[in-house]
Amino acid sequence: MSADKIVNPNPPRRLSLILGILVTAQFVVVLDFSIVQIALPTIRTDLSMSLPDLQWIVSAYGLTFAGFLLFSGRASDIYGRKMLFMIGLVVFSLSSLAAGLASSELVLIAARVVQGIGAALASATGLSMLVRTFAPLGRLTQILGIFTAVSASGFSVGVVLGGVLTEALGWRWIFFVNVPIGIVVSALAIRFLPDPAGPRSEHRHLDLPGAVSVTAGLMLLVYGLTNVGNGNPSNLTYAVLMLSAAVLALFVVIEHLSIAPLMPLGFLRRRAIFFANSTALLAFGAFIFMIFLQTTYLQVLRFYSPFYAAAALLPGSLTYLFLGGFAAPRLVRRIGARRVLVGAMVFLTIGMLLFTQLSLTSSYLAFILPAQLVSVIGGSLAATASNILALSAAEPGEEGIASGLINTSRQVGSPMGLAVAVYVIGLVTFGMGVSAPSNEIISGMRYAFLAAAFFAGLGVMTASLLKGNPAKARPA
Repeated sequence: MSADKIVNPNPPRRLSLILGILVTAQFVVVLDFSIVQIALPTIRTDLSMSLPDLQWIVSAYGLTFAGFLLFSGRASDIYGRKMLFMIGLVVFSLSSLAAGLASSELVLIAARVVQGIGAALASATGLSMLVRTFAPLGRLTQILGIFTAVSASGFSVGVVLGGVLTEALGWRWIFFVNVPIGIVVSALAIRFLPDPAGPRSEHRHLDLPGAVSVTAGLMLLVYGLTNVGNGNPSNLTYAVLMLSAAVLALFVVIEHLSIAPLMPLGFLRRRAIFFANSTALLAFGAFIFMIFLQTTYLQVLRFYSPFYAAAALLPGSLTYLFLGGFAAPRLVRRIGARRVLVGAMVFLTIGMLLFTQLSLTSSYLAFILPAQLVSVIGGSLAATASNILALSAAEPGEEGIASGLINTSRQVGSPMGLAVAVYVIGLVTFGMGVSAPSNEIISGMRYAFLAAAFFAGLGVMTASLLKGNPAKARPA
């Protein structure tokens, strides 16, 4: 059987199974990012975690996901996509079980690190298999549209499901739920997935030093920013920040010298690629600000239960699903990706500025919900438009690099945004975090949203610097 073609007595049914397996895996990977958000305050109480440490539950997953995403795509080119896909699912499922059983914050954060690696393996190889399976059939645009819609639905469902599971069964079940899904999808993958490995690369070289150095450098940076925000930074903290700069500089050197670099620097020097990825990083950094701080505000300061906090975020989740999965691609075709991206960043900036007026008595219907919806409009449109712009700038054969890079930018933006949020709140509350008086926490949140507005405003500028206005590019 050819690596690039599917030979089956009943191709339509086989193709539907392949599509179902791959998008289910992507759904779970995205779900795991959003499902944890609602449970964070409950986890903090149960494991006696500080606010700075709490953000590591999100950041540990996001940073290893980002650091190993491009590496996973490269590994699948050498060792086979099906095998790496199943390894990723198994690693993701076992680490989810470990996270659910964690008895301390250290064990939980370590499990999240491993989860991120498993998610990167499954996500990168799954997307690659979709491209190689359906592109020869002329259905790639349709299939990638489904893939985008499923990703958006995973984010939306995760917010609601996180509240329901945390309220009904406890926070550990937000991780346990991944285990049976991972087992079933792995079993189906063994039986039904082909291995569209394609031609093997001339250079059988894995840039593991690049993956490790970029992940370590970003983790050190987040750790340093978090400690500075604690209000009592030590010389060790500043040493960590300098070390992070050195490690990230080493990553650039490694990429320059590598036979098969994780991130080809010449590719990133292209104007459209650079500004599309810069905007995506800024957009997701600001957007995750909003999710993390809004969840903390509702549950810690307004005493919402996890279920009611999820219900409060439900309108934004449904808006994200509709705009990101269905409306945004059509809007791009009508007015062009660049205009959509600029408009999205304007909406995101306005949303963050609205949240700077947050108070302990803010009305949900009159204030929180409108600010949430404005922010979500910006975040959802930015996700789709930046994907399209990043892919439209790639030459034929570079789609894998372009897709991997834009996904990496988003994954890097999220934990960096959280680190800055915790840093700003820590400066205002002098490191007391959620133990500080409520009025000081609110003040810290307002300044954090102001920082998010600054990032989103930079995103308006980077989006405006994009040239051209591709209106019929392939969605990622």
